[in-house]
Amino acid sequence: MNVRPALASDAPAIAAIYSHYIMTTTISFEEAAVDGEEIGQRMAAVHAAGLPYLIAEQDGAVIGYAYATPWRARPAYRTSSETSVYVHPDKPGCGAGTLLYRALLARLRDSGYHRAIGGIAQPNAASVALHEKFGFQKVAHFSEVGRKFGRWVDVAYWELRLGDTA
Repeated sequence: MNVRPALASDAPAIAAIYSHYIMTTTISFEEAAVDGEEIGQRMAAVHAAGLPYLIAEQDGAVIGYAYATPWRARPAYRTSSETSVYVHPDKPGCGAGTLLYRALLARLRDSGYHRAIGGIAQPNAASVALHEKFGFQKVAHFSEVGRKFGRWVDVAYWELRLGDTA
């Protein structure tokens, strides 16, 4: 398994992974599946912001992806980013999430980012464990801020201090 920057040609595989989570879980608050074209546009926006978008591949197949987006639009937030990671539903526990997050956080540190923030729909023990494995600490919990599949969903936030920035 290796981690590398995502390419436009990876967009259909990323869309397939993400659409599974959209359609079958409350992990994402989107409600309609996305296609490769939409993911390609989102990838381009991440790259345009100067942020990393990575994939994990095994035997030539995309088995997971991770990316960072700006935390907020105002200039003073420029050293904080929100992170996301998804692993193919057939590959839980394979280590792709760990490899992806290690690489993503290293790239953010190298780029001078000060904070990484992860929002996690609750409950999601696997995502909480992954974030806490890297030292993220829970800083907020919002009750019933989303509604999907006919039920209310909480969202909690974890943050990680990446380093000092000027």
